[in-house]
Amino acid sequence: MNLISAPKVLLNTALLLVSSLFSSIGFAHSAGATTDAADNNANATILAAITCFDDGNGEPFGLFAQVKDLSEPVEGLLISIQLYKGLKATSDTDTISGDADYSEGIQLDAGPGVYQILVNKTDIGARRFDVIWHCMTEDHVHTGTDILLRQFE
Repeated sequence: MNLISAPKVLLNTALLLVSSLFSSIGFAHSAGATTDAADNNANATILAAITCFDDGNGEPFGLFAQVKDLSEPVEGLLISIQLYKGLKATSDTDTISGDADYSEGIQLDAGPGVYQILVNKTDIGARRFDVIWHCMTEDHVHTGTDILLRQFE
């Protein structure tokens, strides 16, 4: 491998590992990663598509999600999560930097189909985080849930 292709190979390897992490633990419906590992992108954003479907447990009513910051505390550096589908959206922030506790959680009730989930942060700085997501029926029964990672920065 020459020095010019090394960054591209490293980036592709990192994206493959993160994608594998998100998809391989689809049954657990949680994943963790580090955003802005280079410590230079205040706008780093992770985007994934979550499909809610009836797996025999009932028709999906909505998507529930939580986020937690696993990094060392840094004042003013917070992790947020947003959900949207169609013309509906909601968001949540882990309001205590680096406390390793999940945010209160959010639920977007928009029925079956594909939801978008975004994770971002408030400033420059690498952040290790974990996200939980579950498609739920109207009676709060877990139902079919798949995820596809679309963007990782």
